[in-house]
Amino acid sequence: MTAELLDGERLAGRIKMELADRVSRLKAGGRSVGLGTVLVGDDGPSAKYVAMKHADCEEIGISSFHEHLPSSATQSDVEKVIDRFNADSNVHAILVQLPMPAGINEEQILLRINPDKDVDGLHPVNLGRLVMGAPGPLPCTPAGIVELLMAHKVPVEGKHVVIIGRGLTIGRPLSLLLAMRRPGCNAAVTVVHTGVEDMASIVKTADVIVAAAGVAGLVTPDMVKPGAAVVGAGTSWLGKKLMSDVNEDVASVAGWITPRIGGVGPMTRAMLLRNAVLAAEKIR
Repeated sequence: MTAELLDGERLAGRIKMELADRVSRLKAGGRSVGLGTVLVGDDGPSAKYVAMKHADCEEIGISSFHEHLPSSATQSDVEKVIDRFNADSNVHAILVQLPMPAGINEEQILLRINPDKDVDGLHPVNLGRLVMGAPGPLPCTPAGIVELLMAHKVPVEGKHVVIIGRGLTIGRPLSLLLAMRRPGCNAAVTVVHTGVEDMASIVKTADVIVAAAGVAGLVTPDMVKPGAAVVGAGTSWLGKKLMSDVNEDVASVAGWITPRIGGVGPMTRAMLLRNAVLAAEKIR
């Protein structure tokens, strides 16, 4: 068996084209879409990630507002930027790039963002909306994974999904989303982690596996039911090489699989853009 690739790069491109059209229609009506980003310090990967976000914005017509503070910035310095973005009607969505330098209380910074401008969908108010099934910005990576599975017609409704990892950005919100009665979801969801006894035997029962533990090659072929869909959502670095949580040999067993590069990552970025556009469209 040769697995079908879950091509996030191609799907993200289609989503960006649709978003560009929505941004264009907003501009025709005299309205814009603006994303504000905050970067503190000189972490190379963080700076690269923010630069990619701004390139995405430029591609579809979203205005970018960026504040790059030195690593010596205080909690008050960062909070003032958040307050300014919260009050700026031209900024519809806010991204605070993590991690921040020691001495900055990241939790307090994230809580300070106006929930309606929370582009990551991880503010407690928005996570509460997710739990309730109420409208609000969805966490980007979980939403991107659901879109990716739906686009490739992977059966999820009524199936068994096993998520490896319980982190705030992927595992926990994805388990809530996939269990809800909504298109592409409505699944029986099991969450495991590396501390679970005989984790492999649980994973082997899954129709869909989402690996989000950040452990390179964690999911091996012997853990996968033949024909299952396998999503590598967690990553780690081996020197300069970005590694997936899914061993590449899994492709010989799985029915669908994400590529090492170009699977979940582009979808996360596309969902962030979608959240920004939705935030602007809500303003009347």
